[in-house]
Amino acid sequence: MLCRIRWLAGLLTVTGALLAAEPAPPSAASADAAVTVPPLNPRYRRVEVAPTKTSIYIGTVSLALPPLERRRDEYTTTYEAKVFPFFFYNETGRLWIECSDEQLRRLERGERVAFQGRAQRANGREHRVEGTVTPTDAASGRVKVRVFATMSVELIFNTTYHFTGR
Repeated sequence: MLCRIRWLAGLLTVTGALLAAEPAPPSAASADAAVTVPPLNPRYRRVEVAPTKTSIYIGTVSLALPPLERRRDEYTTTYEAKVFPFFFYNETGRLWIECSDEQLRRLERGERVAFQGRAQRANGREHRVEGTVTPTDAASGRVKVRVFATMSVELIFNTTYHFTGR
């Protein structure tokens, strides 16, 4: 959001300068941003999440994810959830996790980061997803994922992640 505001301020400055036929003074805010924001490490393009499982009333739910790929400001992949012994509740679908460049920089600094996303079943029904990521180093750590399966059912998965790049 801050980048959009800076971009809009820069656009207004340039437009005003063109209309006044005078060169615009350089914006101190945009000059500072260009100096202080390093490019992201390419290893953040892909992340692997270990398979995980959680308990339910009289069974378990296992969650398996292929590596997540970063596109723009989100990670995306497919998922497969298996419910034992209630196999008729098994499902597959797509998963999207929102993750900005700033969140990745915070992870790189060792800070805990909260995230949000959504999972869409193969039949089109969606689940809300949220969680936290706690790094152990710049490339890996622990992740806690909460999947809101229904209005009254919340599944909590604790697992690990590792950035692998390409």
